[in-house]
Amino acid sequence: MPAPTSSRFAASRFRRATGHGLLALAGMLAAQAMPSAEAKERAGSTWANPVDIDYRYNFEQMNQGISYRTGADPAVVRYGDAYYLFLTLADGYWRSTDLLHWQFVAPDRWPFDSEVAPATLVADGKLFLMQSATAERPLLVSTDPAHGRWEFWTRQLPPVPGAVSSATEYRIQPGELPPGPWDPGLFQDEDGKTYLYWGSSSVYPLYAAQIDLRLGDEVEGEGKRLAFVGEPKALFKLQPEAHGWERFGQDHADENTRPFMEGAWMNRHGGRYYLQYAAPGTEHNAYGTGVYVGTGPLGPFEYAPYNPVGEKPGGFVVGAGHGSTFQDAYGNWWNTGTSWVGSNWAFERRVGLYRAGFHADGQMWVDTRFGDFPQRMPDHRLRDDEDTFAGWMLLSYRKAATASSSLPEHPATAATDEDVRTFWVAGRNALGETLTVDLGGERTVRAVQVNYADYRSERYGNAPDIVARFRIQGSRDGEHWETLADLSHETRDRPNAYLELSRPARLRYVRYVHEHVGARTLAIADLRVFGRADGPPPPAPAKVTVRRSADGRDADIAWTAVPGAVGYNVRWGVANDRLHSTYQRFADQPTHFTLRSLNKGVHYVVAVEAFDERGVSVLSEIRSL
Repeated sequence: MPAPTSSRFAASRFRRATGHGLLALAGMLAAQAMPSAEAKERAGSTWANPVDIDYRYNFEQMNQGISYRTGADPAVVRYGDAYYLFLTLADGYWRSTDLLHWQFVAPDRWPFDSEVAPATLVADGKLFLMQSATAERPLLVSTDPAHGRWEFWTRQLPPVPGAVSSATEYRIQPGELPPGPWDPGLFQDEDGKTYLYWGSSSVYPLYAAQIDLRLGDEVEGEGKRLAFVGEPKALFKLQPEAHGWERFGQDHADENTRPFMEGAWMNRHGGRYYLQYAAPGTEHNAYGTGVYVGTGPLGPFEYAPYNPVGEKPGGFVVGAGHGSTFQDAYGNWWNTGTSWVGSNWAFERRVGLYRAGFHADGQMWVDTRFGDFPQRMPDHRLRDDEDTFAGWMLLSYRKAATASSSLPEHPATAATDEDVRTFWVAGRNALGETLTVDLGGERTVRAVQVNYADYRSERYGNAPDIVARFRIQGSRDGEHWETLADLSHETRDRPNAYLELSRPARLRYVRYVHEHVGARTLAIADLRVFGRADGPPPPAPAKVTVRRSADGRDADIAWTAVPGAVGYNVRWGVANDRLHSTYQRFADQPTHFTLRSLNKGVHYVVAVEAFDERGVSVLSEIRSL
């Protein structure tokens, strides 16, 4: 079961408290958005999306002069006592023992064209890694990934049975099998049988096949190999005419462009097989994860009516599709996804990590609520009444910002607008440049996130000088400053550096002091500050209205603005206690919009909560769709 949210429980407390006086009401309000008691004092245990790793500069657009850091299609696997994160075009991977701190590993063997949308598999004490391919490519294997030691399991994958050649793909006829496996997913069942899933297309379905990795006794003289067992099986296609969230475009508003189905990933839980897929396209805010549920690894599969299981169309970080689902050392489930930046190139992306799970009746869920605010990493198996939101609110939204220098078209104010595609650019990339945010009064600051942007960076691969070095300072009066974090001796790049303070600090001003970045220019998309302001949380939004469209895929939702709110979470799901989907809206956006993520023929409920610097409101009245 997923952890119920603090606001949901607060709503029930409010109903019980209304007849018991103001003291009970005040106690309920003070509890809003606070972490569990066990986690409250555990310092250094938080993270905020995007995941803080040294995202690599992409080389694919270097001949066009387009430079940007990127990371996408995360595949996370637990091997031994560590987690391994593989991304598209990274020329290596990352290792972590706590899901908080990630160290890049440079492998001793790697495909020259790198890995794209890689698949991972732990089997027979080995870690397998497969790249996307439309022709024969190697399958890598390691028993020592911590030190980057890899071997070829096979230097050439066998052709997909019945698939056309990549050289003749442009002549493919209806009913023919396209080349592959592109966007592969690997899965081993409890009986030891292994399966391959793949597909990335606006026309073709996902495919699946059993494969033989010869993990048991090898046939004498044959050695290692990979072979298909039987013919590939076509599974399912997108149905945007019935599933609103599968429509292409920003907020699923493009009815004319064919959406993409891609990013297969399989999990087994409770005797059911959950085949996840991504849609409708990575280059928009509404990239999400859906799931078909089967009775066997090759099906038959049924569409889950509660789809999408993971979607994050609003907030600073948007997009949550094409990732992986795994369990941590304590048995907690997690889902990774691809987040969209799209400032320099449509496929400029980052990676998000979100809590996930399964209800007792089999419903899968991914929690993206406050998904780009600080979250606490648990050190135990989470209870049903726990969630991971740290309760630290955004203090920097639309606050006054000043800089030592700025380009006229990229002012300091762009660094507090919660828009990853707008950014401050310093007049020069020089030691001592500063960016200062005035919080408007003293606040309790708990964490700072520095999100660099790539503006004419002119870098197209890794290099020793691509590191991020800076200091974060704080002040109560704007004259006397203390150091909150010192990365003057950092040895890695930190495009999305998240810094939890060693202790809470009462501050009005937060300042970034520059030392070095590897880019040609110094650009920061947002300097985000988290903590709490004094006072009770805001009241719940009132007058929530909903109206569903005639065909059922859309709903118009509106509510009354809450004075002083920083933003709102519009939450929906298939039951009052299953409001797993969230559209985060900031206060400068209208308090009405059209939600286009619904499935025809499925009943939904909707509620709205407000948040400000003091906390999160109780839920509004729940409305039916």
